[in-house]
Amino acid sequence: MDNTKSSDRGQKLREIRKAEGLTQQQFSDLTGISLSTIKNYERGQYDVGLKVLDAVFELERFEKYMMWLMKGVAKPELGQIAPALSPDGYAHSEAFQASIETIKKSRR
Repeated sequence: MDNTKSSDRGQKLREIRKAEGLTQQQFSDLTGISLSTIKNYERGQYDVGLKVLDAVFELERFEKYMMWLMKGVAKPELGQIAPALSPDGYAHSEAFQASIETIKKSRR
């Protein structure tokens, strides 16, 4: 079951981009998604479609976020993390905190 609304995926793409230390332009250059489209997704003006998700997850550096973006869960033991768990120490948002709490509860 998909726990993430498609309207939330734009915000999640933003959090992934920031966790990777990328500007919107750099993310655009890497993924081939136009800068204006990225801005629209991040502002929540459009839902993120499968074609865009495919462009993002074709890149190995973003594969580790796939489960979190699609299902709202992280499974570090499977190499699937939330941006809050990424090595660069990006600050935790409320969504990240919820993911961490879910992981902690599942380990009890």
